[in-house]
Amino acid sequence: MLKKRFYQGGNNCRVWFYLPSEVKADSVHLVGDFNDWDENAHPMKVKKDGTYYIALTLETGRDYQFRYLLDKQRWENDWEADAYVKNETGTENSVIQLS
Repeated sequence: MLKKRFYQGGNNCRVWFYLPSEVKADSVHLVGDFNDWDENAHPMKVKKDGTYYIALTLETGRDYQFRYLLDKQRWENDWEADAYVKNETGTENSVIQLS
């Protein structure tokens, strides 16, 4: 699930990324074009209910592709992303639209 809060002036947006506890993972990282697909750059924290979360401030005026990496081996899309696009591996990436 994604939550967005646009800053006054509209140049940046605070985005909260959430992944439900049903994914059953020991670790989850947020990976996308905003961090050059670095699999270690954004580890997600766990809430008491088991939900994984992280918040990033992103520039507006564009769309961002991303995925969640579970346990350093399993990829998951956001179940409520704004859109999905095909990637070079034959699967899809989630998209958050900030344009």
